[in-house]
Amino acid sequence: MLLFGCSATKHKQSEDHENATNLPSPKLEVIADNLQTPWSIQKSGDAFYLTERPGNIVKITDREVERQHVELSKELSTASEAGLLGFVLAPDFLESKRAYAYYTYVDDTNQFNRIITLTLQDNKWKEERLLIDRINSSSYHHGGRLKIGPDGKLYATIGDATQPTLAQDLSVLEGKILRLNLDGTIPSDNPFPNSYVYSFGHRNPQGLAWALDGKMYASEHGNSANDEINEIEKGQNYGWPIIEGTEEQQGMVAPLFTSGNNNTWAPSGIDYDKGKLYVAALRGAAVLEFNVETNEQRELVSDLGRIRDIFVDDKFLYFISNNTDGRGNPRTNDDKLYRIPL
Repeated sequence: MLLFGCSATKHKQSEDHENATNLPSPKLEVIADNLQTPWSIQKSGDAFYLTERPGNIVKITDREVERQHVELSKELSTASEAGLLGFVLAPDFLESKRAYAYYTYVDDTNQFNRIITLTLQDNKWKEERLLIDRINSSSYHHGGRLKIGPDGKLYATIGDATQPTLAQDLSVLEGKILRLNLDGTIPSDNPFPNSYVYSFGHRNPQGLAWALDGKMYASEHGNSANDEINEIEKGQNYGWPIIEGTEEQQGMVAPLFTSGNNNTWAPSGIDYDKGKLYVAALRGAAVLEFNVETNEQRELVSDLGRIRDIFVDDKFLYFISNNTDGRGNPRTNDDKLYRIPL
């Protein structure tokens, strides 16, 4: 069932679902099914490219699914929430056949995350260049989202590796949002000298998006509740683990929206269109819509299980379910890539 109930909310407060009103549903289409724990959505022309956590990239053209092999330099981790995660096509992908990826790997007895470039040749992807390595990992909180911003820089969300104090430590990369040049070097205008760190004080951010005016937004998993949607500003501290949810402290940024103390969304991928943020919710099992101009929010889509990523293209919103990730209840032919008109 697709929900179009809208209820106003106050800044930084969660939605009152009881007051939502059901309205006619838009047309829901399944673009592809039988996906294996998909994580990221990218699109080039008429072709979609999706990462799958077990280590594949899926190309979808005219609803035909082609699973492309990925050759990585390190052994891919199979830990919970780990694997082949973030993925973004290079701006010149049609010519270079290059993309950027984020994955979790096992090295002897330790586990790390790394950011790399991949190249596509003969329908196979191969790790080409290492950009950042040995980002601390754990059983959870890998972060993992990659996006190229309107400034042409590569941004990456990094979880706190279940060590909350790292999020406040500017000497490490964990619990941060990073910004790097496409060749892996540090931009000269980053907020901290000789550092990839763009913002800090994050727990487990998993979504990035930009408005047309350049404002940057991120989604972040809270500690059992208090999930956040933040406006990200250069060099700012977003508080974890010192504050969360509606808590405030001087020198720290409170969220635009939070799920509150008694609710959780587990927000993942996000995208922006016409003053609204569309957010994939895992435990919330919905596509959420946040109006950043009016501070209203609503469930746009529900009853399809866990939702991992969002992609807005022209007049359509695409999203992937994630019911095969070990925490959901897979339905027939899950997981799927869906489309609805905006």
